[in-house]
Amino acid sequence: MTRLKNIDYLIFIPYIVLCTIGIIMVYSASANIGTQNGGSPTSYLIKQSMFVVVSLVIVFIMTRIKLSKLQNMVALNLGWGLFLAVLIGLRVVGKSINGAAGWIQLGPINIQPAEFIKYFIIIYLADVISRNEDEILEYGKIFSLRNNPIIKTYCQVIILILLILIQPDTGNATICFIIALTMILANGVSWKKSATIIGLGISAIAFGLFIVSSSNLSKSNWYGLQRIVSFSNPFKFENGSGQQLINSYYAISNGGIFGKGLGNSIQKTGYLPEPNTDFIISIMSEELGMIFVLIVLALMAILILRILLLGIRNTSTYQSLICYGVAAYLTIQVFFNFGGVIGLIPITGVTFPFISYGGSSIITLSLSIGTVLNISRRQKRQS
Repeated sequence: MTRLKNIDYLIFIPYIVLCTIGIIMVYSASANIGTQNGGSPTSYLIKQSMFVVVSLVIVFIMTRIKLSKLQNMVALNLGWGLFLAVLIGLRVVGKSINGAAGWIQLGPINIQPAEFIKYFIIIYLADVISRNEDEILEYGKIFSLRNNPIIKTYCQVIILILLILIQPDTGNATICFIIALTMILANGVSWKKSATIIGLGISAIAFGLFIVSSSNLSKSNWYGLQRIVSFSNPFKFENGSGQQLINSYYAISNGGIFGKGLGNSIQKTGYLPEPNTDFIISIMSEELGMIFVLIVLALMAILILRILLLGIRNTSTYQSLICYGVAAYLTIQVFFNFGGVIGLIPITGVTFPFISYGGSSIITLSLSIGTVLNISRRQKRQS
């Protein structure tokens, strides 16, 4: 009971509810896929349930550890080196899914390193920025290249983002960049003083996009380009790259306000690709209606706003930056997925937090939630 006493229920309850909804929706959206692939209709259900159980264990572990263990610079630098090696290796031998070579296949499970890099960027930047607050606030010292851990870390993060970008995985690269940008802007430096750093980062990303487009433009199957082209007018490409977005529209339209009933989606039966990952919100809308989708978005809003409030109230720069990073992570991932399925932005292939199928995603999200719950528990003890 003592352990439960300090749990932040405004974070923990939405997290549990969203994971539960995710298990139900993954089963509903994937049963047909499992049968078509010659397997069991419950195969994705079993995997997602296992991912959630593992994630719950991770959350409780993260709430109990000392945060100082995450601030080991030797381990963080080794982590950066490991991710660097993995991303370079993926470019050579990585499993390609939807045009992006960003997966490590271990038997029946695919691991996506880009997901774990999101959490790594949060704890890495939080540590370096909090250790070097005084130097960051002094404009001249930011750009002193000699023995400067700030510039070194920013460059290391940009390198990881560029390697994700050239997989190519524009969606996750952009999420990583926005997480880093949010944390840099939250460190107390004025917008004017931050402009040069931000400009350099954007220039590096733009250069990466140029490299990607130059190497892939001639390939007719470049998945990312097709998605961007179809976004402008999906009905013009209804028999090709615009088909996904059109079928997403049909799913949302069929569901209306209250939905056709759990399990009764038509679009998941071969019309919408990736119904259990990229387009799970479309299937949810068709089966349970827009009201239920709004409830899910409200739960996400409660979660994000509570994490932001923890960051604002915290007196520790390190803990505040982690909260801001996690809030940015959740916000932009929700926006990218939901915005994509309703045609607000191009489809990026980004999953919806806690709802979409995927072990890498939910484990990374649970690492983030567990860390934030740890911060909340410490804040309650101090008050």
